[in-house]
Amino acid sequence: MPDQGCAHINAVASVKHAKRRECEDCVKIGGQWVHLRTCQQCGATRCCDNSPNRHATAHFHGTQHPIIQSYEPGEDWWWCYVDELAFVVDGAPSFAHP
Repeated sequence: MPDQGCAHINAVASVKHAKRRECEDCVKIGGQWVHLRTCQQCGATRCCDNSPNRHATAHFHGTQHPIIQSYEPGEDWWWCYVDELAFVVDGAPSFAHP
């Protein structure tokens, strides 16, 4: 992958997207989500910061997995929590379109 200015890009693993388009943590508590994000280190799919429970950010704080990718149709951007940097990785597989 090309250097996108993110010092944590080496944490990215080959992950599979969730089989179901849902926030795993919201499902457990009966919560609602707005948009989904997929952790690029372990493949966990959680809800965005516009969702009431902000599970993707909570996942980062609990695991220190730094990079997520949007799991929304038409969105291919990535986000590094540590560098607070949004970027696109050319040629990366899109998890937004399973």
